[in-house]
Amino acid sequence: MAKELSLEQKGELLQVLKERFEKNMHRHSELEWIHIEAKLEANPEKLWSLHEMEATEGEPDVVAYDKEKDEYIFYDCSKESPKGRRSICYDREALEARKKHKPENSAMDMATDMGIEMLTEEQYRELQKLDEFDLKTSSWVHTPTDIRGRGGALFCDRRYGHVFVYHNGADSYYGARGFRGSLRV
Repeated sequence: MAKELSLEQKGELLQVLKERFEKNMHRHSELEWIHIEAKLEANPEKLWSLHEMEATEGEPDVVAYDKEKDEYIFYDCSKESPKGRRSICYDREALEARKKHKPENSAMDMATDMGIEMLTEEQYRELQKLDEFDLKTSSWVHTPTDIRGRGGALFCDRRYGHVFVYHNGADSYYGARGFRGSLRV
């Protein structure tokens, strides 16, 4: 599958991203859209990944700038876990281990296919400082190897004004649990 957008798709996506950027300046008050747009224009494969984030209703937005690496960092900023990425287990191993009622996909596989990384617990907490997310849903987060090696996986949400981290079997899946991703451009 070609990881490039048509001129029309590119124009539409850049417009959506620009409008979201301008509407949510509290997430990136020190940054200017013109520099971000230039970086996106120079990286069509990254723009494709942002298109995939948008297509699955992640509402990607810039949340930081890494000066050392000269990279803008996008996170999924949809109020709830992205609708197009729910009802999935944690990874391929968990998907293959299920004997009955397998979900259609896994969070790790989807992230890889989209060219993005799943948020870590630390990144998820950073995101929650920008706004309140996952008040009704939850999101898988990248799970440490020792936990995953024992069959578990981590997910997070926000309830009662606090961010919570929980564990579940990696093969579990729920209609209200998806995952949030990040992309560096």
